[in-house]
Amino acid sequence: MSGSTSVIAPGPPPFSQAFARLGAALTAIVLQQQETLSELLPREDWNADLTARTYSSGGVTVRVSLLGSYAEQEQTWLWGWANTQFGPEHPAVVPTLAVREAGERLGIPELTTPEVDLSGYDGPAGHGGELIAVAAAGLLGGGGYIGAGYPGGSAYLHVDDPRVPQAEWDPVPVPRLVINATSLFPSDHRLTLARFLSHHRVGYRQTPATIEAHLPGGGTGLAGFDGAGRFTGWEAGLSPANV
Repeated sequence: MSGSTSVIAPGPPPFSQAFARLGAALTAIVLQQQETLSELLPREDWNADLTARTYSSGGVTVRVSLLGSYAEQEQTWLWGWANTQFGPEHPAVVPTLAVREAGERLGIPELTTPEVDLSGYDGPAGHGGELIAVAAAGLLGGGGYIGAGYPGGSAYLHVDDPRVPQAEWDPVPVPRLVINATSLFPSDHRLTLARFLSHHRVGYRQTPATIEAHLPGGGTGLAGFDGAGRFTGWEAGLSPANV
């Protein structure tokens, strides 16, 4: 997963506000899970069998499903259910149909349009196809996603293998995850952190300039935001009883 650490950039024009907000809510969660996946799955020579729903790399095999693919020349994202080689009834596609259903329910066109035009995208992910994969992986949960490159594009696979562990709460990488997430989806920094905390069942309290988290085991984490709502930093410490 490529990403810049620059904090603020204009939202990419191809994406709707609803999609941008979804990405803001889910991306820090997905980026943390990607780190957990990378510890298990070596990025070496790989092969995939989508009928069998398997992806193998470096002697490790995981169960996957097909999200979609990005075509470099056309600069489009094509959902697996819209790909004539697969379709909505293919074994590798059926598990991902919940993304389209969520798009219909939430009114997010990027999740329901069969082929998404990304020719206007210019952002830190390299191309907008990966951002669609990030949002889809966040909706589905599970073990993360894999970008499998091929001549002319990349296929994006969702890892839904119960053997892949879920990322656990850790206050140390919070600022890095939030900064990286908001470089990809900069629309709402507060939402990015709040949803990350909620995902890990960490209670928090918001003020106009901060989010104060009540850390598991005691202590607090304090995130700061400037007048424009941009994330400015994070401090975490144990309570005296736990030092």
